[in-house]
Amino acid sequence: MLTRIPDSWAWVRTDVVIRLIPFTAAYALAYGVSGRAGWLGLQLGDLRVQLVFALAGVPLMFVAATAVQLWLTRRRGALAVPADISDAAFQAGFYMVNGPVEEAFFRGLVQGGLGVIWSAPAGFVVGTAAYVLYHRLGRWSWEETFATALVGVPLGLAFWLLPGPPSLLGVSLAHIAATCGFLGPGPFLLRRLGLL
Repeated sequence: MLTRIPDSWAWVRTDVVIRLIPFTAAYALAYGVSGRAGWLGLQLGDLRVQLVFALAGVPLMFVAATAVQLWLTRRRGALAVPADISDAAFQAGFYMVNGPVEEAFFRGLVQGGLGVIWSAPAGFVVGTAAYVLYHRLGRWSWEETFATALVGVPLGLAFWLLPGPPSLLGVSLAHIAATCGFLGPGPFLLRRLGLL
């Protein structure tokens, strides 16, 4: 199925209202109540480490997510693909907002908060499981839902294990790339290359 900006805008509008605004509000509330706690990741961290991670993670996540989407599409036989570059760019613009918001909520708030309360490994496990399973609420198939673990696990580990204070910078950039590979721009590219 080919999509155009009005088709994409229909689901983006819903996503903003039911996911992005509540996630942002919860994170902002936790940030304010916690006294701007560092475990939430709203800091640059070790900037050099964050940028090196992003430089490696962005192309890797984009290519891997595009490859997984190609494999899943060939199995199920259907996928919504932007009809033109303008819809692919529109979706990419949305993912540039969506990725950091999801990272702030699942990595910063859930993983970071539970890491402080229980332990870093517990925060990682619960935050990553919540991130993966939350995609099922969006009516994703189980295959698509479990595919998000290919993003959730390495980004959760990076948030936890990269040297320096916790930072959402590198994981957010990698998340944007993965989402762009899996949805919108990635499928558009696959269609242009004649692979879909």
